Amino acid sequence: SPELPGALEFAGYLRSKGIVAAISHTEAEYDGIKAAYEAGYTHAAHFYNAMPGFHKRREYKYEGTVESVYLTDGMTIELIADGIHLPSTILRLAYKLKGVSHTDALAYAAAEGVEITDPNVIIEDGVCKMADRSSLAGSIATMDVLVRTMVKAGIPLGDAINMVSETPARIMGVYDRKGSLQKGKDADIIVMDEDLKIRAVWAMGKLVPETDTLS
Repeated sequence: SPELPGALEFAGYLRSKGIVAAISHTEAEYDGIKAAYEAGYTHAAHFYNAMPGFHKRREYKYEGTVESVYLTDGMTIELIADGIHLPSTILRLAYKLKGVSHTDALAYAAAEGVEITDPNVIIEDGVCKMADRSSLAGSIATMDVLVRTMVKAGIPLGDAINMVSETPARIMGVYDRKGSLQKGKDADIIVMDEDLKIRAVWAMGKLVPETDTLS
């Protein structure tokens, strides 16, 4: 949260170490977001989650964090496109204005039947919630689920793929070796069927045995 004491100075430290500095879970309005961006916060994580939008204080209206980020050219975003954290209408809006996606997946997404060791959370309706159901606690969606959700929301397949491959690779500064199929890059390849279900995966040019379902 850039409004917290020392946050702007911390952004400069992160950037000096080559780390992407991101805002998240903040109530900053436009001036705060502008100051954050100028200090080095070039990214917004968990976009929309724990971030206010357009609102009123007494008789006056104010832009929220969401609108402020949209207005900040150069600030990239990531949002949880599992179809639960955000509705399809918001996914389409974010796609039109910014365009990136991520999973925010917890360890429980790794495999079915993973034991929940935290008594404060539950898995229900395809998402992790606080045990008292007061709020969502995190995603259990894998990246292929996000692609299918974005396509279902009306986003072209090619763009949905770019949002989980090329765009994040560029943001993280690893596009020289990740994020696209080009000569000289790491051969990380996924084959999906017409239903956008994963059929095979190559990591660094080697077929992952568990996904060898094409033969």
